[in-house]
Amino acid sequence: MNQEIISKYNFVKTIVIDEGYESEISWQSNLCFENLDEQCFLRELAWVVLSAGMRERIVRNLFGRISECFFDFESCKIIVKNKDRCYKRSIKYFNSPPKISAIINSASKINKIGFSELKCMIENNPIETLQEFEYIGPTTSYHLAKNLGLDVAKPDRHLVRIAKMEGYSDVQEFCRDISNLIGDSVPVIDIVFWRFATIERDYLKILSNLNTDIPQEMELKL
Repeated sequence: MNQEIISKYNFVKTIVIDEGYESEISWQSNLCFENLDEQCFLRELAWVVLSAGMRERIVRNLFGRISECFFDFESCKIIVKNKDRCYKRSIKYFNSPPKISAIINSASKINKIGFSELKCMIENNPIETLQEFEYIGPTTSYHLAKNLGLDVAKPDRHLVRIAKMEGYSDVQEFCRDISNLIGDSVPVIDIVFWRFATIERDYLKILSNLNTDIPQEMELKL
């Protein structure tokens, strides 16, 4: 069973890299919570808020312009000071008043708490702390935590289905077991399978048909 899941993961990772997403894997693998600063937190929070219920491609295409509207998320203070301007400019690109307001409200919340204090709170109790922000719920809290450099996976529908197919009821356990076998971090395991699911419509069928006889040239060198 161990060899089978290793072969499947290596096959999937090869496909994802061949499709041009190696930089995405590299970005995820290089994240470190210890290096997290206020600007990075604001940017990732905004990304997850905007992504809720939206296609990733749509958000990616608009995110650069929205970032400019929020002063590239330089600080909570500058967003709060210019909140009306941020709102009016960004709503032109992303017409969702609740989500734009959620970003501004989150900046205000962080500004009051202080980022250093918030970072300590996240480190001690990440999932519950993150869920105190608007649009950050049971699933998106893991998405945000992963993007902040914490060692968790996002239990979205694709990963839940893949884990279930492999006999797991918990995506964290699924990704952690593969991480222990392969050496990649839990968030990297997550992003590899997630991206594969966005590339291949019949990803479950493809994975179910894979076995340890995957051609050697399709496997990654560990």
